[in-house]
Amino acid sequence: MLTIAMPIAFGCITLALLLNFWRLVRGPSRADRILALDTMYINTVALLVLYGIHQNSTVYFEAALLIALMGFVGTVALCKYLLRGDIIE
Repeated sequence: MLTIAMPIAFGCITLALLLNFWRLVRGPSRADRILALDTMYINTVALLVLYGIHQNSTVYFEAALLIALMGFVGTVALCKYLLRGDIIE
C-alpha cells in the first residue's frame, strides 16, 4: 500500500509546486506573487518530509525545519516591505 501512495504523493506535491511557480511568474499583483512563494516553500517542506519518510532518514526533516523557518521570516519581511516600503523601522 505504501509503495503505491508514495509516487502519488510525490506527483501531487510536484504538481502543486509547478502550479505555484506558474502563479509566481504570472501573478497579476505583488501580493499574489508573495502568496505563491509562501505556498511554494510549504510544498517544498512537505516534499522534503515525504522524501525523508521514503529514505528513512532524519536529515531531511532537519532541512525541512530550516526551510520552514527561513520561509516564514522571508514571507514576513516581504509582506512588511510591501505594506510599508521599509523592513527595519
